[in-house]
Amino acid sequence: MATVKMKYEIVGQCGRAKSAHMETVHGVIETPVFMNVGTVAAIKGGVSTDDLRLIGTQVELSNTYHLHVRTGDKVIKELGGLHRMMKWDKPILTDSGGFQVYSLAKTGRKIREEGVEFRSHIDGRRIYMGPEESMEIQSNLASTIAMAFDECPPALADRQYIEPSVERTTRWLLRCKKRMEELSQEESTINKNQLLFGINQGGVLSDVRINHAKQISELELPGYAVGGLAVGESHEDMYRILDDVVPFLPKDKPTYLMGVGTPENMVQAVDRGIDFFDCVFPSRNGRHGHVYHASGKLNLWNLAYEKDFRPIEEGCDCPACKGIRLEDGSYTGGYSRAYIRHLLKAKEMLGMRLCVLHNLSYYNRLMREMRFAIREGRWEAWKTEALYKLKIQNS
Repeated sequence: MATVKMKYEIVGQCGRAKSAHMETVHGVIETPVFMNVGTVAAIKGGVSTDDLRLIGTQVELSNTYHLHVRTGDKVIKELGGLHRMMKWDKPILTDSGGFQVYSLAKTGRKIREEGVEFRSHIDGRRIYMGPEESMEIQSNLASTIAMAFDECPPALADRQYIEPSVERTTRWLLRCKKRMEELSQEESTINKNQLLFGINQGGVLSDVRINHAKQISELELPGYAVGGLAVGESHEDMYRILDDVVPFLPKDKPTYLMGVGTPENMVQAVDRGIDFFDCVFPSRNGRHGHVYHASGKLNLWNLAYEKDFRPIEEGCDCPACKGIRLEDGSYTGGYSRAYIRHLLKAKEMLGMRLCVLHNLSYYNRLMREMRFAIREGRWEAWKTEALYKLKIQNS
């Protein structure tokens, strides 16, 4: 079997908060890290892979189900995989399609031991996906990290539903592992060093979560995720589950909190030992003119910004606020809140693009600050100040 090329080394730790240096076949990842979400191999809002490099993106995340039903994973394989198609030379994580088992529940979804049958949200055709199919699709995409196929049950589902679901997810994980091992040996496989992350499930039932974490940890996978949160439970329940579960996941492996979240969520989760994050909030909010700021989130549609010639955030080095770095080291200068508001009102794509660029840059910068705080041994002070500012913003 091909050797999986990954090195994960914790280089800073304060309590349970950790910062790691992770080497993959597609480059280095420094954690904590926010993965910029490009569902169909593109960030919504007209953001290119060159833009992602400018704003310090380390990992791009794409969606297995959406790429399977649009263009098709077999075509993408013929094009050389996601990296070649996107012109992106850094790590990519692909989800498994398991979340669509949850989100497309109203399409006549049928969950069986073999896999899941549901209807495409695009044309209504029947789609079947199981562990083997998910691994084959992700192998065709040739991502750096592939996620195991799982069922994401509603967070507040009862024990009678949760326990059989989690047991099936464990059996599916074993099938994912077996199929990925087979694919890594096939001559036509583009990325024979693809990494498989397992997913912990169990709703808000701590005992189920802990037992599942113990079971999947025995498989010695390259990484582990906590799934099925941010799907209807309270923030308090989310933090409680992380408190209970993360200690039972391997400490020398990357941990990923799926689909989370807000800046406050991420600070709290890093404090509990999480490395990886993804969320659509920064790009979705940006497309609606809502931008993140050290002093609070701004709605650029507001009349107050009609004649405001300041950048979105003073001191921000994103292309929207500071402009583009020229060959002589100078910057072109950023765009004003007034101009971006004008673009949004005029329905010009540039307005959305600048807001998305700023928001993603803000998230990337927040993670960078967390890494420095942990590695320099000042996490507690940084966390306290950051949560205080975020609390004021949200009040």
